[in-house]
Amino acid sequence: MASRKMTWILALAAAAITVSVLTATLHGDRQPAATPVERAIDKSTVAGPGRVEPNSEEVKVGSELAGKLREVRVEEGAQVKQGQVLAVLVNDEYRAAVENSQALVRQKEASLRKVMNGSRAMERREAEASVREAETVEANARSEMDRRQQLWKAGVTSREEAERYQREHNVARAKLEAARQHFRFIDDESREEDRSAARAELESARAQLAANRAVYEKTWIRAPFDGTILRKHHRTGESITNSSVTQDPVFTMGDVSGLRVRIDVDETDVSRVREGQDAYVTAQAFAGQRFRGKVIRVSGQLGPKNVRTDEPQEKIDTKILETLVQLDRGVSLPVGLRVDAYIETAH
Repeated sequence: MASRKMTWILALAAAAITVSVLTATLHGDRQPAATPVERAIDKSTVAGPGRVEPNSEEVKVGSELAGKLREVRVEEGAQVKQGQVLAVLVNDEYRAAVENSQALVRQKEASLRKVMNGSRAMERREAEASVREAETVEANARSEMDRRQQLWKAGVTSREEAERYQREHNVARAKLEAARQHFRFIDDESREEDRSAARAELESARAQLAANRAVYEKTWIRAPFDGTILRKHHRTGESITNSSVTQDPVFTMGDVSGLRVRIDVDETDVSRVREGQDAYVTAQAFAGQRFRGKVIRVSGQLGPKNVRTDEPQEKIDTKILETLVQLDRGVSLPVGLRVDAYIETAH
């Protein structure tokens, strides 16, 4: 009886040991392996994930106008100069508005010259001739009136006839005054209010021309600086939108004459990082290589992570201090490459 009881005890002990071993193997004894960026080289190094970017950062280039792309002139990888035309929207309507404004400006310029110069020489000569003609008629009418007055006083003619010639003289004198007034109007300088109105109309036309030219210029998508086309988002014939909420760039470009790395430094290490420290980065695609640089900027405020490592054990709610490292001249890495960065804090 005692022997059988001992056998049961040994069997239960063996089963317990087996379960314990299996449990430890599957769960308890297996620890997640640390990623390279979580393992500092030594206590004098701060590590963090980073991403390669151009000196200018990545700049989205598009149009302020919505429309269809008539022409896309550059491809990815192209080197472009500031002001170079990268793409053109369909812009016939905008060009027509500019041409119409140009014609209106020319019309208003002519109107102003007419006001400033006054009447033409031919009009002046015509008005002056009308004055001389009216003077002659008035002189003849006055002479005939005087003669009829004398005849009436001498009893040769009637009073009615003398009064009739007096009326004819009055009419001739009125026509002479009208001719003189017309000549003065033709020969006189334009009024100040007429000149001011003509100038204002010209200025308004020029302002409208400038506005239409500015809108037309927006249909030409130009490079904002010297750089490289990193990504082409649209092709010829595609439509682009203009929204303040959703960006719709045609290109992404950057100045890759120099490269930088934007690093996420864990909040527990922020006191150890400062500008001027040496640093280097590594990448899986360039195994065994270190690309050196120097810390050029340390953010003054903690924020959410910018770079994800895609590791299962990564904590996504950790606050980080954004730190910028300028890589040494001559370093060539793809823009957007995810790297492991190490800041040497001992120096």
